[in-house]
Amino acid sequence: MEGKRKVVLVGTGFVGMSFAYSLINQGGINELVLIDILKDKAEGEAMDLSHGIPFAPNKIDIRSGNYDECKDANIVVVTAGLNQKPGQTRLELATQNARIIKDITKQIVSSGFKGIFLVASNPVDLMAYVVYKSSGFPSSKVIGSGTALDTARLRYLIGEYLKVSSKNVHAYIMGEHGDSSFVAWSHCYIGCKKITDILTDKNISFSQLDNIYEGVQQAAYEIINRKKATYYGIGMALTKIVKSILENENAITPISTYLNGEYNHEGMFIGVPALINKNGVREILELKLEKEEQEKFDKSCEVLQRTLKENIDIIINE
Repeated sequence: MEGKRKVVLVGTGFVGMSFAYSLINQGGINELVLIDILKDKAEGEAMDLSHGIPFAPNKIDIRSGNYDECKDANIVVVTAGLNQKPGQTRLELATQNARIIKDITKQIVSSGFKGIFLVASNPVDLMAYVVYKSSGFPSSKVIGSGTALDTARLRYLIGEYLKVSSKNVHAYIMGEHGDSSFVAWSHCYIGCKKITDILTDKNISFSQLDNIYEGVQQAAYEIINRKKATYYGIGMALTKIVKSILENENAITPISTYLNGEYNHEGMFIGVPALINKNGVREILELKLEKEEQEKFDKSCEVLQRTLKENIDIIINE
């Protein structure tokens, strides 16, 4: 492992610590700094994680710290903010979390940080926008976790239904990380074969695709109703994104990134497949969506744009 690979995590709640635990188990970094408004919590988490280092793939310096630690970090991962409560939509969190994320971003930038922001706080598309506007960073340097987790849920459910490895399912959830997301079924493949061709060959009704999507869309609500929060899946998704950046993988991942004319939209962060490497977002992959898929994407953009205008822009400009 060459050079410094330092990650700072802001927010030591369930999501943040699931990410941290996943990251140290997979290795690939040599410094991890935990920041939280609850300083004792961050210190305790750092101590607990450090005791597992003898079992980790490589030695990692794990400690709690302050925002000045961000100055020389490669990546700052932001998971801080209020959690989604049972029955609450992600968008309902927007106003409260926007103020929190704006303040955090200002403190990170004040440290002299020049790396890449990775945002997971909900509603993630809007919070990535807040970080982008509050930091003054190029849009390529701000990444939201977006639909990475939704896509993982989709791949898992398709794999279970068709009895194939989820690693051989190539499909994307696009749009808002929320209720207006959709599946680009026209670009869904099992290995190198279209899922629609597989269903036709097996005489399976296309309505089954709707059932699979519903399982994805309702997954967070179902988990929250049972255990109050979701965190393992997103923790592992964040680890994958961080490693794709540090390893300069040029990996294609469905993330929340800034549109500047792609898919006929601009001025917002939303979930689309993009290519990420050590510099952040290298490019957005613009799929040729079918008419119905484009309409769903347009609707998702409209939902986010409305919340930006009604709730978020006011806070950014305060």
